[in-house]
Amino acid sequence: MCESSKQYEVLNWAFSFLQKNNREERVAEILLQHLLGMSRSEYFANMQENIGDSIIKQFKADIHKHVMTGVPVQHITGYEEFFGREFEVNQHVLIPRFETEELVQHVIHIVEKNLAENQPVTIVDVGTGSGIIGITLALELANATVYATDISTQALQVAKRNAKKHGANIQFVQGNFLEGITEYCNPHVIVSNPPYIAETERDFLSDTVKNFDPDLALFASNNGLAAYHEIIGQIASLSDRSERYICFEIGYTQSSAVTTILEQKLSPKQIKTIKDLNGKDRIISAQL
Repeated sequence: MCESSKQYEVLNWAFSFLQKNNREERVAEILLQHLLGMSRSEYFANMQENIGDSIIKQFKADIHKHVMTGVPVQHITGYEEFFGREFEVNQHVLIPRFETEELVQHVIHIVEKNLAENQPVTIVDVGTGSGIIGITLALELANATVYATDISTQALQVAKRNAKKHGANIQFVQGNFLEGITEYCNPHVIVSNPPYIAETERDFLSDTVKNFDPDLALFASNNGLAAYHEIIGQIASLSDRSERYICFEIGYTQSSAVTTILEQKLSPKQIKTIKDLNGKDRIISAQL
């Protein structure tokens, strides 16, 4: 590759290199757009433009690093998009997945459909990580007061920076899931994307996930169900509320098990499983 190559030529080299090494081609587009500092429309409009040598060298170095180590592209750029906003991510938090956007959209639907319009609603995001769920809900729901919990000091630091960046007013609480939350609120809605992968599944995960996402946010004992048992048990000890909604992201094989835990510990008025865009069970929604 010469000192000055056209954008599409640089991209074609990366596509070929990534494909030969069984890596996703989209990594090249994300990295190049990031290094060029362009919007998506600018990026596509400038395919015929030349790129300087310094950017090409950095781009090639980042591509090689991703291929050789599996480091997520989001750890190279330092951010990931979620619900149309950029969120800081690093080794201390889970990289946002598109499926979690569907969880957030479901919570927004619950609040807008079932709770009184313009009346205050209290939401707790349990195990907030980078803060994507709680921050997005605070920004999308004007009538919401949002609390976000996490046991990890490092994760909460990331979440606080993300909240500040987006101007989201959130109360962060350090603790194990809902531990201590009663000191602050009695929530109308509890939402969580907890760790739900069984340790026995570790070898089936890509190196990009298992070597870089924090174990605390990925794995749970009891076949991946331990976090659900603990959170639901904590919900059962909260002060009574005439109406409360619980929304969990789940592994696609866990619907029956999580439903059973909810029925045994909370006897909900209604429980339903919602499939994601790929047709897999992804959300458990319960009304108390």
